Amino acid sequence: MSDSTPPNPAAKSHGRLSMRPTLKPRDLMEEARLVRGAWVARIITLFPDAFPGVLGQSLTGKALDFGLWRLETTDLRPFGEGKHRNVDDTPAGGGAGMVLRADVVDRAIQSAMVGAPMDRARWPLVYLSPRGQRFDQAMAHRFSRCEGLTLLCGRFEGVDQRLLDHHQIEEVSLGDFVLTGGEIAAQAMLDATVRLLPGVLGNAESIEEESHSNGLLEHPQYTKPPVWEGREIPAVLLSGNHAEIAKWRRAQSEEITAARRPDLWAAHQAKPKPKR
Repeated sequence: MSDSTPPNPAAKSHGRLSMRPTLKPRDLMEEARLVRGAWVARIITLFPDAFPGVLGQSLTGKALDFGLWRLETTDLRPFGEGKHRNVDDTPAGGGAGMVLRADVVDRAIQSAMVGAPMDRARWPLVYLSPRGQRFDQAMAHRFSRCEGLTLLCGRFEGVDQRLLDHHQIEEVSLGDFVLTGGEIAAQAMLDATVRLLPGVLGNAESIEEESHSNGLLEHPQYTKPPVWEGREIPAVLLSGNHAEIAKWRRAQSEEITAARRPDLWAAHQAKPKPKR
């Protein structure tokens, strides 16, 4: 075995999803049907066994099984330096923690991006970072319209800046907090993106009505029984008057957004009003 050859432990199987450590992106749909032109997510991580995780469940899991999208992981460790496959080193200039090495992560990126378009508009390369642009619904829609997406899951104190500059990597944050690594954030972002792909959701209209789809938070939802613990469903929702129902839902969305997310409400108010 050469110094550049990764170990080959027994393959681990999660249902129909077969996973094997490799220097190449690991296809988690090896035994499932693949749809031509399916959207692809590629993950570079020190913890490939964290995937598919929750993405293998419910609607995203069914879509993965049906081949509507593909999930591939690239294990960062085999690209490390020396006998112990070191992937990080101390920060230049001193300081606490460790930083992922540019040369190590570069090799992983080169492997993970094989066959992907170089055009970042067609296939974004994203580093999950607390200093990045905040992820939102608009970004999820943008990613879903691409051919695929590669996510670099950070660890420790971050990644050598030279790597980010060299590969023109887009930095994206899940929110104003810090996680121990990018794997949880990657799963959340993929869930928000994959559900927007054609055929993943049974009712496409639900996407148009949910929170953030039009800049507002979603209106309250109700279902049977009509009376529960003395609380009744608002009468307008049982009226059958669809115009009044739509008016009520819009008013509720505006009221909730103004109360809970003043930032979203201010942005909504600033939008040009359609001409009548």
